[in-house]
Amino acid sequence: MTRLSVNINKIATLRNARGGKNPNVVNVAKDCERFGAKGITIHPRPDERHITTQDVYDLAPIVTTEFNIEGYPDARFLELIQENNPAQATLVPDPPGVLTSNAGWDTIKNYDFLKDVISQLKEMGVRTSIFIGTNPKLVEAAAKVGSDRIELYTEPYASKYAMDREKAVKPFVLAAKIAQEAGLGINAGHDLSLANLKFLKEQIPFMDEVSIGHALICDALYYGLENTIQLYLRELREY
Repeated sequence: MTRLSVNINKIATLRNARGGKNPNVVNVAKDCERFGAKGITIHPRPDERHITTQDVYDLAPIVTTEFNIEGYPDARFLELIQENNPAQATLVPDPPGVLTSNAGWDTIKNYDFLKDVISQLKEMGVRTSIFIGTNPKLVEAAAKVGSDRIELYTEPYASKYAMDREKAVKPFVLAAKIAQEAGLGINAGHDLSLANLKFLKEQIPFMDEVSIGHALICDALYYGLENTIQLYLRELREY
């Protein structure tokens, strides 16, 4: 079964709006696991707009499922990985001021850089994943730089889903098959929701993991966190 990793950035955003510790990021992470999530994802950006550096150190000892830390692999990020030893480090090409991740890596242009970073992460014993689009050549290069997995950037799929879901998913299916043939694991994330998740799972049944934050937290405002996680798990269930 494809694992659900809950991205809790938005919980930290809500907390930071007022300061203090409400909602409590650590408690929410524990609850997500208790309600059935198989992973916790965070993206500690340098400006600490949501997840802070301290959050990383607070979460690392309490996450009992898979802890996934996303970020641009600069010296700060690598230090966080080394000191907190997550199950997975997901490398994203975000410049410091970007609002949210909005593109995948050019694994050919950044080949030497990624190869060096991944080598360092493997020495730490951390599984690596590269945030990437659907270009077949870039997927193939992701394998060549030594990554363990890719995370397919699914915003283009989500944005076109309502118009023509078959057309929207086609490049993702192709990219996933190329990745699988190259020995890469397949994750996916960005703008996945209850509206489009099941179809993606049906078309790429061998996905290892989906990372979902914004839509899931929005749904939780109406359905409650426990019920929402169960709804997402239902969409991922194999019949």
